[in-house]
Amino acid sequence: MSHEMRTPLNGVIGMLGLLTRTRLDGAQRAYAEAAKDSAEHLLGLVNDLLDYSRLEAGKLDFDLAPVDLEGLVRGVAELLSPRAHDKGLEIVWSVSADTPEILADEGRLRQVLFNLAGNAVKFTDRGGVRIAVERLSIRDGGGPDDRPTLAIIVDDTGPGVPVEARARIFEEFGHVDASDATRHGGAGLGLAVVQKLARAMGGSVTVEDRPDAGAAGGSRFRFEATFDAAPDVEPRGRPLDGLPVAVRSPDAFVRAAAEAQVVASGGTAWPAGDLAPVTLVDHAETVGTGLPLAIMPDGGHSIILLKPSERDLIARYRAVGFMGYLIKPLRRASLVERVLAVSQAEGGPGVPRLAAPEDDRVQPVRFAGTRVLLAEDNPVGALLVKTLLRREGCVVETVATGDEAVAAMKRARYDLVFMDMRMPVMDGPAATRVIRASGDRTPIVALTANAFAEDRRACLEAGMNDHLVKPLELEALRSALGRWTAGDFRAKVAAG
Repeated sequence: MSHEMRTPLNGVIGMLGLLTRTRLDGAQRAYAEAAKDSAEHLLGLVNDLLDYSRLEAGKLDFDLAPVDLEGLVRGVAELLSPRAHDKGLEIVWSVSADTPEILADEGRLRQVLFNLAGNAVKFTDRGGVRIAVERLSIRDGGGPDDRPTLAIIVDDTGPGVPVEARARIFEEFGHVDASDATRHGGAGLGLAVVQKLARAMGGSVTVEDRPDAGAAGGSRFRFEATFDAAPDVEPRGRPLDGLPVAVRSPDAFVRAAAEAQVVASGGTAWPAGDLAPVTLVDHAETVGTGLPLAIMPDGGHSIILLKPSERDLIARYRAVGFMGYLIKPLRRASLVERVLAVSQAEGGPGVPRLAAPEDDRVQPVRFAGTRVLLAEDNPVGALLVKTLLRREGCVVETVATGDEAVAAMKRARYDLVFMDMRMPVMDGPAATRVIRASGDRTPIVALTANAFAEDRRACLEAGMNDHLVKPLELEALRSALGRWTAGDFRAKVAAG
């Protein structure tokens, strides 16, 4: 039933998303965006109801595997960033340097985090949302190295949750008050699902006033649980090796998250008022000044922080002396790369800038010429994915059944395959097993309307490399393309 309910909604949301990227007048755009918002709201209700019914029936399975928490948290922040930025909010994240990889069900952990952070974005109208992962020390009640206790914290600058409502919001159909449901919508099941998932993982979830919030107000949601550490994982490097980096932003969340990423990478968070070898400057610092030079540090090298929608300002900042840019929410790997490159550069305004690799969130086409096979029996779903792939520069061939996918793999070479799980004649897992039996190692990514652990497990056991849940988000698609078409993952010629 889950697949049958989600599939048509996924098609509606996906096609409305494509429509909003076409040339529309103001009224048409408003209508399309309103329809998309309504469809996403309905899908959220369906997901909450289906997940809650499975939890109540005790049918929830947990598929334990190593989880890269930094990648998980970054992915959730980037997925929510368009929604946050559309509201004028910042959304930031950080993972403490001592946080290890753990054994957990990544899908369920993502669901907890997405519900908490998504809730924060929904109820916050000014300011922002911060996601942080911390490891509890043994002194603070944490577990030993092989059983670390982690806290996933979501802070916001929203209205807060009154003390008398804090138990109620975790109950079925619970809201802060009746007007809350009217203003923001929702069945009141999202936090009830989080509570049940937290308990199923042996953990807990709580809410309190955001510490040190002062007049800004806000809430802090905290999920805490103890996990087994993933075996044989190399510790994270500290490539900044003590390098001082200053952060200038009017937003406390942006400053705190950027400084935390600097420290997690081995750098030193430098006071913003002091001269540092490298300074990260938030574009928001220029609001009201009118001139980027007004916030140029006097000496040192500077990197501008921009939202994806502000990418047209990159050339402007480079022209006045900024030596690089980073896109918000920040990626730690990109931060390290830019900071190291800029710290070793010479020159001032007018000197050619470092040709650092572009952030994939501002490049219009990254995958020109990438050959993709799309196996999808739903015509609307196929049109959506094919359109998104072609906009990324891919060359796409489509088939509608698993046996057609097998035949296509025998006659042609592809860099990547997107394979729907449920198709007539031969489904996705069955087709993948046939392809793998022939010796072909081309990366195969499953597409499914279901986010259940058993679906992901079935895909991986059949020989697929990855699993994406519909409705397909552009960032998730780009991430899969980047992960599976780079370097060693390029497909080999099909056997036979």
